Amino acid sequence: MRALTKALVSATAAIGIAAGGLATAGTAMAAPASAQQQAASGEVGTLAVVNLGLNTARAKHWQCYLRNLGYKPGTIDGQLGTDSWKAAQRLFRALGYYDDSIDGIVGPNTITGLQQFLNWIGDYNGGNYNLAVDGVAGPATKGAFWDFNGPNFCA
Repeated sequence: MRALTKALVSATAAIGIAAGGLATAGTAMAAPASAQQQAASGEVGTLAVVNLGLNTARAKHWQCYLRNLGYKPGTIDGQLGTDSWKAAQRLFRALGYYDDSIDGIVGPNTITGLQQFLNWIGDYNGGNYNLAVDGVAGPATKGAFWDFNGPNFCA
């Protein structure tokens, strides 16, 4: 019975929208959002934070590392937002690993810069990450980023 009700409500909503307005869709559009939809809409501010698998403590380590090198990641709060990623992009650019705009957006170019950085720092520190430089933040990239941020750079 519940499935039939959902089907009728969905059909009514579709017909109402197709007919030109939400008013004809009736109460079908007033159905409560699913928990997943509610969680997604409640995380609008968090979507700007891209920790790439780091917990707050390890994200703070990355921010301190950037700060200690003079790249000004903003507040050391464990939330890798725009300021943190702009700082990272400036670091990657200085190393020759990034040639895009400094915008704080974690896209394929930023991930490529991070992968090149992690490969370089791994070789330098004996980490030997050997990441594929493909601009995809997959498990190997996230794992290397996690490992690199284990030391306490905030001390």
